Amino acid sequence: MRLASKAAIITGAARGIGRACAVAFAREGAGLVLVDIAKDLPGVPYPLGSASQLAHTADLCRDHGVIVLTAEADVREPADSAEVAGLAHERFGQVDVLVNNAGIAAPSGKPVHEITEDEWRLMIDVDLSGAWRMTRAVAAMMTGRRAGSIINVSSTAGLVGYRNFAGYVVAKHGLIGLTRAAALDYAPMKVRVNALCPGSVRDAAWVEGRMLSEIARALDVPVTDHEDTFVQAQPMNALVEPEDVAAAALWLASDESRQVTGSVLTVDGGFTVR
Repeated sequence: MRLASKAAIITGAARGIGRACAVAFAREGAGLVLVDIAKDLPGVPYPLGSASQLAHTADLCRDHGVIVLTAEADVREPADSAEVAGLAHERFGQVDVLVNNAGIAAPSGKPVHEITEDEWRLMIDVDLSGAWRMTRAVAAMMTGRRAGSIINVSSTAGLVGYRNFAGYVVAKHGLIGLTRAAALDYAPMKVRVNALCPGSVRDAAWVEGRMLSEIARALDVPVTDHEDTFVQAQPMNALVEPEDVAAAALWLASDESRQVTGSVLTVDGGFTVR
């Protein structure tokens, strides 16, 4: 029970990595506020997590006997971020962990000069500025208690470039910059900020993931063959599982990593060391 007596906010929790993190945290005793926009966004060419998927994540977590709240919120909206932080404080009296996981993979699949103003703004607003807004919403509570762990879910795209994914690459690189700057800002108050960089994460059925298949679609990789295609680029000859990323997030959330801040932890099977 490494997170017993701790309260965590996880964004993008309806499915995928967010769901895997939520269940891992629940198993270790954390009280949870699970956040998702829970509807589709104009400009994003694939369905986002739904209200029913968010509710299912919450049910999976409650099976472990923890208190779970859900919030349908948009990280692009400052008022929504503040409301989520207030909800956590009202129920738990504190926020110990924030996992900034909400993100989109598309609109992508085109060179820089073909990206529209709206497409660029949407990607940066969700994948980068959303994490900043949520951090801003909880930072005062964490620094006031002189305790807390903020985990920004970046990507290998935060470390290397990918053709025809400029908006996504810029946002994920920016998350690492935000991580390092915030880590220095909050270190004197004992609040830790770290980044996770997952590689190609399998769209496991139990988390209802679809990020990898959407990246494949943007790259014109046949969705029926996309796992085999991505595995070929993996030094360990296997895709990353959602549980692998959740285990790393759990460690960063726990007191076991109490001297770790400003770090960038890759969970990519060796992809970025080639």
